[in-house]
Amino acid sequence: MRSLFLMLCLTLLLPATASAVAGRDPLTHFFNETFGNYAEELVQAREQGKKGILVFYEMDECPFCHFMKQNVLSQPVVQEYYREHFLNFAVDIGGDIEIADFAGKQTTQKDFAKVARVRATPVIAFYDLDGKEVFRHTGRTSGVDEFMLMGRFIAEGLYRSQKFTNYKREHLK
Repeated sequence: MRSLFLMLCLTLLLPATASAVAGRDPLTHFFNETFGNYAEELVQAREQGKKGILVFYEMDECPFCHFMKQNVLSQPVVQEYYREHFLNFAVDIGGDIEIADFAGKQTTQKDFAKVARVRATPVIAFYDLDGKEVFRHTGRTSGVDEFMLMGRFIAEGLYRSQKFTNYKREHLK
């Protein structure tokens, strides 16, 4: 009887464990909704007390982008921290969708990425509240820990006084 009870408990717990590992959809829980006017998003970020804007430059068939979405951006701890400190937007580097850049100039996602010199994906770029890029990471992170460390590095303004590689070496052991 005990083993039957244990089997029943495990059967009920496994789906909950699997969904906790899978995380939540980054499109609805990590990325913020936007009308594509990044000049207006800067105003919103300032009014909401954010530390800056994160732009996740991506492509549809990029396996590293897929890894980031499935394993990092889908995690509740990541979503909550980044939503608290940043406005987060995805930009398709091949996209023809019309947007306005941080200066309010009309462009496309593709041209916005070209001006930002994005050649590989993903690129995780952080912009300050004036629309100036303050940090960039090309490629996937090793996982949640490194991505969270990156967020703290920017949110706490440490990028002004040290390199991320040194900060990471001190904190990821």
